[in-house]
Amino acid sequence: VHQSKMDFFCKLGYGKQDICKVLENLGQEALEDDVLKELIRMGSKPQALENQAQPSQLKLVARGSCSSTAGLEGLGEDGSDSCGSLRPIVIDGSNVAMSHGNKEVFSCWGIQLAVDWFRERGHTYIKVFVPLWRKEHPRQDSPIADQHILEELEKQSVLIYTPSRKVKGKRVVCYDDRYIVKVAYEKDGVIVSNDHYRDLQNENPEWKWFIEQRLLMYSFVSNRFMPPDDPLGRHGPTLSNFLSKKPVLPEKKWQSCPYGKKCTYGNKCKFYHPERHHQAQLSVADELRAKTKVLLAPGKAEERCQCSR
Repeated sequence: VHQSKMDFFCKLGYGKQDICKVLENLGQEALEDDVLKELIRMGSKPQALENQAQPSQLKLVARGSCSSTAGLEGLGEDGSDSCGSLRPIVIDGSNVAMSHGNKEVFSCWGIQLAVDWFRERGHTYIKVFVPLWRKEHPRQDSPIADQHILEELEKQSVLIYTPSRKVKGKRVVCYDDRYIVKVAYEKDGVIVSNDHYRDLQNENPEWKWFIEQRLLMYSFVSNRFMPPDDPLGRHGPTLSNFLSKKPVLPEKKWQSCPYGKKCTYGNKCKFYHPERHHQAQLSVADELRAKTKVLLAPGKAEERCQCSR
């Protein structure tokens, strides 16, 4: 009887020690309902319930990672999305803030607008560089608006202050543009600024190519951050391809003829005519080659027949 009750309550998930204590208190002939009530009163729980009560260790998954089970493996040393499809973003904080403040006020709200725009697109690596002296109390000759935004972005590990110090009452400021270009170049990212960095282009030929190809300019329209849809010009990539590591090539589409049905070029016209959908868009030379192939095909067939005979 003792062994059967032990097996029964062990199958329910209760520990052997708790079962033995209850059987010693109630006796070997106690009913199963009484034993179960005593186990519950003692606070004993089945192992399945205990495992559910213990909080499971949550795995952090990188936003935009390749798989949901990748966890922290998809993150780089600095938390960047190493296998994501979007490029890292490096923002020239001073340039963005002064542009939003009409070159009169260092507007921190402009930096926040730019950061929010890239966050909404899904970028996980966003860094903003601002000189350290902007953290000080603003002066009359260099006003700052919404300075508390800098503190919030710094807590979020988005904003980085470039070094500066005072020597004999004079402020010594490190060149923040070099930080911006260097980090963007090493991360193979995008620089957000309206500055052309001509001095740094002359300093390093590799930086020259990088700045020409990865500089994203912008405009502020009624407190709205707006980069261009064609960052490298009309014949360059779209904004989505510019910000992506793996650009998607658009499908080739025929450009409609501006003359329409009045066009007199015929097959020589290089534009698309929707009214000629049954007519191949071939040049005169290509059309002649196609006709010669058709004419030569029967002759070759006859030669093969004669050879077989």
